[in-house]
Amino acid sequence: MLVYEYMENKSLDYFIFDMVKGAQLNWSKRLHIIDGTAQGLLYLHNYSRLCVVHRDLKASNILLDSVMNPKILDFGMARIFCSNMAESSTTRIVGTHGYIPPEYAFEGVCSIKTDVFSFGILILEIITGKRTAHFYLYNERLYNLIAYAWQLWMDGKWGEMIYYPAGNKYQEIERCIHVALLCVQESTEDRPAMEHVVTMLNTKNMSLPPPTQPAYFHVNPSEEEVLSCNITISITLER
Repeated sequence: MLVYEYMENKSLDYFIFDMVKGAQLNWSKRLHIIDGTAQGLLYLHNYSRLCVVHRDLKASNILLDSVMNPKILDFGMARIFCSNMAESSTTRIVGTHGYIPPEYAFEGVCSIKTDVFSFGILILEIITGKRTAHFYLYNERLYNLIAYAWQLWMDGKWGEMIYYPAGNKYQEIERCIHVALLCVQESTEDRPAMEHVVTMLNTKNMSLPPPTQPAYFHVNPSEEEVLSCNITISITLER
């Protein structure tokens, strides 16, 4: 028998992808959830007895208690790393489409930066209320969520992507988007570790490096995919 803490407010996806329920999460609560999830990943990567890479971090795997504290759920796909391991390779790719970084999807290389990439996607979903697997119109072109966020960021129009007006949380939201774009960079070396992510999120006057063009930027949907708004990617790796 498995006994869990009761989480009154279900999972994060229950709120952020619903216009009505999403109104219950003001910016203070959304930023609190982002920070709490980052702290949870930092513990798994740095402070747990063994380094744990979750491999399936997504909105439906973040549960919320009565005061909206986030708890990371579902470690059925997690991989344990020994202290001398930086990454591992596998021919069995697990995870959810839209949250998997390119080096894992196409080469089977898993590391703590796998979770960092997924966390960057999660930040964008929390800030925008948009799903990573869908496509969004900007300048008469359709983009996936990563590319959509990147285009608006580069054009200085990031305010157009947020769920509702920033109010007095303008700087905090801008910083979160900046950190998210650093987390979803194509190269693992360019992505920050979670300890650096937590520091960047919580240090107001800290200067952040400029992000480079993110992963999957050139993934363009076909007409059929746009109409269905659903894409399935099949990946076969050599054994």
